[in-house]
Amino acid sequence: MNTQDIDALGLSSGLVFIAIAIAGSLLYSLKLEKDLLIGTLRTFAQLFLMGYILSGVFAFDLEWPVMACFVFMAVFAVWLIRGRAKEHEVHYLMPILAFMTVAYLIVTGFVSGVIVGVKPWWSPRYFITLGGMIIGNSTTAISIALERLFSDLRTRRAEVEMMLTLGADYREASADIIRNAMRAGMIPTINAMMGVGIVFIPGMMTGQILGGADPSMAIRYQIMVMLMLTGSTTLGSLVSVLIARRRSFGKAHELLIRPETTP
Repeated sequence: MNTQDIDALGLSSGLVFIAIAIAGSLLYSLKLEKDLLIGTLRTFAQLFLMGYILSGVFAFDLEWPVMACFVFMAVFAVWLIRGRAKEHEVHYLMPILAFMTVAYLIVTGFVSGVIVGVKPWWSPRYFITLGGMIIGNSTTAISIALERLFSDLRTRRAEVEMMLTLGADYREASADIIRNAMRAGMIPTINAMMGVGIVFIPGMMTGQILGGADPSMAIRYQIMVMLMLTGSTTLGSLVSVLIARRRSFGKAHELLIRPETTP
């Protein structure tokens, strides 16, 4: 079965949905018009660029371009996390980048080489696709978790410092904050698991069905993807929050994040 091609005119007509979003932002003074326009332009530019890059990687069919593409995606993901978390006093980016690169490389290799059974395990059609899903979903989870962590450390600074003065170490003083941050990062993935197949049909399954794949095989792939994403986002949230928490305290366990200021 061949897929139905989308021509340039059809693709352009999809901008009507962006127009609706901008109209809603203007109507209720949400001030999101600029972000929507920039996001739309970046969506077109980044996806078309990725299409050209993937075409070249698939054509070479060598291991090093696949690994280079994977590392690039990890670096860009950490850059996005930095922009969303918006915490510049704590130096946590390099350890998280190292973790994401190594851990997700192992996870992606296990899924493609062992679960799917691709040979070689770094086959770009599978490795980059699966790795992109892992990094993308983990980026969202880590961003949410870190944003909650830094926000709570700042707003509950007095409580944390009081516990430190009473003899608690940084782990004890921030234990409740850590739990809340980890939970915040994991909830979106858990909610997706609760509604998959009933509330919505996920992208992986949708793409395979539109491409003419057997729905029963598409279901197996989607189950594998949901399990993979749940494990990777949980691992990413836990480790990243622990790294950022340690970097938020000094050697004497003093809190390095400045108190929240009122305009």
